[in-house]
Formats: sequence, C-alpha cells, structure tokens
Amino acid sequence: MYPHRQPPDSPRHAVLTTIASDSHTWNLLFLQLLLEEEGWEVTNLGACVPVDVLIEEATARPPGLIVVSTVNGHGAEEAPGLARAVRAVPALAGVPLVVGGKLDTSGTTAPEVHASLTDAGFDAVLTGANAVPGLLALLEALPDHRHGKSHADAVR
Repeated sequence: MYPHRQPPDSPRHAVLTTIASDSHTWNLLFLQLLLEEEGWEVTNLGACVPVDVLIEEATARPPGLIVVSTVNGHGAEEAPGLARAVRAVPALAGVPLVVGGKLDTSGTTAPEVHASLTDAGFDAVLTGANAVPGLLALLEALPDHRHGKSHADAVR
C-alpha cells in the first residue's frame, strides 16, 4: 500500500487531534497507525478535542509534529482558530502543524480554503487523494527531531 520506512532508533513524538466539533475517530486511528508505522510515537487525543486541551498536552511534552484531522466538514471554520492558538504559545510556535481531511461540507480542495488555513498558521493542508502521500512526504522531509517550517515545500 504505502512504502514502509525503517523507524528511527528513538521515535519522534506526534500529537494527533481533531477540531472540537468533530466526533469521528476512524480517521484518527488510521493516522495513528500510519504514523506509528513510520516510526513515530503518537499521542492520540481522540475526538472533540478543545483547543486548550491540545495546547496543554502539547506543551507538557512538546512534539515534533501536530496533526489535525477532521472529517465533519467544519475544519475550514474551526481549524484557523486552533492554528492561531497553537502558534501563540512560544513552545509550540515552531512545531510543524498540519491539517487534513474533509475541511468543508462539500469536500472541496479549493486553494482559497488551503490559503486561509496556511495564513492562520498551518504548515500544510492535506486533502483528497494526495493527503496520505503528502503526509508521508512531509514526514520524510522533516529534519531529525528538529522543529520548523523547512518541510513545507515538500507538500505543496
């Protein structure tokens, strides 16, 4: 299905979450398994995660990546506030932050939706058929255990 890479000796840590209104969990389980297969240790916060819970968890143990997955169609509305809140925390300001899934109720992958999310602070917006390959490219492009936006070009 997807190429499997040899996991690193000490796994990188990712926080996996969704927006506060999204009660779906299969997408989170899939992403957790995919990240773990790629050698990441995953903290899966589950469904309907308030932004303050995400920030509390991520600051308690700063991750190398934060992944926001949503499938209820409200990501384009709710995720910008989440990104701005994460970016406002100094310890999380440089952590790669990605969002993906069904971002609006029509399932669009329109560039203006992506632009509003990157303007809010997301490093990558992953939708449609390219979402999983884009995430894998992003993981491959991330420097060893360092944070920052140098990987963003890998998924555009």
